[in-house]
Amino acid sequence: MDFQLSEEQRMIREMVRDFAENEIMPIASEIDREGRFPFETFKKMGDLGIMGLPWPEEYGGAGADTVCYAIAVEEISRACGSHGISYAAHISLGSSPIYLFGSEEQKRKYLTPLARGEAIGALGLTEPEAGSDAGSTKTTAVLDGNEWVINGAKSLITNGPLAETVITVAKTDPSAPGSHGISTLIVETDRPGFSVGKEEDKFGLRGSPTSQLFYEECRIPKENLLGKEGEGFGQILEVLDGGRISIGAMALGLGQAALEASVKYAKERHQFGRPIADFQAVQWMIADAATRLEAARLLVYKSAYLEDQGKKFTKEAAMGKLFASEAAELACFNAMQIYAGYGYTKDYPVERFYRDNRLTQIGEGTSEIQRLVIARQVLGAR
Repeated sequence: MDFQLSEEQRMIREMVRDFAENEIMPIASEIDREGRFPFETFKKMGDLGIMGLPWPEEYGGAGADTVCYAIAVEEISRACGSHGISYAAHISLGSSPIYLFGSEEQKRKYLTPLARGEAIGALGLTEPEAGSDAGSTKTTAVLDGNEWVINGAKSLITNGPLAETVITVAKTDPSAPGSHGISTLIVETDRPGFSVGKEEDKFGLRGSPTSQLFYEECRIPKENLLGKEGEGFGQILEVLDGGRISIGAMALGLGQAALEASVKYAKERHQFGRPIADFQAVQWMIADAATRLEAARLLVYKSAYLEDQGKKFTKEAAMGKLFASEAAELACFNAMQIYAGYGYTKDYPVERFYRDNRLTQIGEGTSEIQRLVIARQVLGAR
């Protein structure tokens, strides 16, 4: 059993960390304060070749493995959660469905610009009445000649206002019960009938835009269907497995940032004539956070490794996402405690880490849904 990263994985970590510390970290508080998407750094990320990190070179990607991708998400999120969530959504939600289920023509037409960083992707899944219950999708797509006509609305869509393509989940067979009759389609956002609704004013991750999407008689070519009609629900479950690796990695980055800030401040801050790092209460908070983050990292990396090996990773991805998000929650909470009153101000970044991490227990399935997924995998189909 080898717990060491490969040379390629170490190089990716060094490259992304260097970029994140020099290009992303300096503007993290600014874009959070202004609620501004950082187009400038995403363009540089495209130039660096990481916007399509896990996709084959023939489609404009870097051909790296899933562990490399998880490392990249972790390092970007360590610098800034807003960058991390938009990057992860672009790859795991907006691009992976095309790679996993798209035709050769679809990959060359749509995946290539996404992988090169020439376009940003999003997934149109969540609806007002279809969050955790994705099978209750109300958006419809009806075939009319050589075009699909889409009607419906999506909510809480990461990268919604930015995306050039949105992988849209819609009911193509309204008569089919429950999650049956659902398909996924590639929607170009310049199509008539597609529009972006309200951008959400969020608690955290304020540099990553989240919005409503509307489809009103939106027509797309028949060939924009991904895979076969009616396979959409199964496709989305597979996509969400990969997305949970992303969110687990994002939590690792935010938790690591909080831990590092805690260690630095505990050594610098003096009370009662000595650094607060000398006090057992502070030491235990740091020890607990460090231990849980290390265990979480092993879970997240294992799920990424299993995906690279072509093995089933549903349980491991859910475990990694659940444990990492809760480990990061502890690390961020403890950082706030260690900073005490200063941690409650915007003069220090720990309050931002805390706000940004909260989404990791909600996005790509809440912690409660993760426990349900894990229990079903452990107990077997019932």
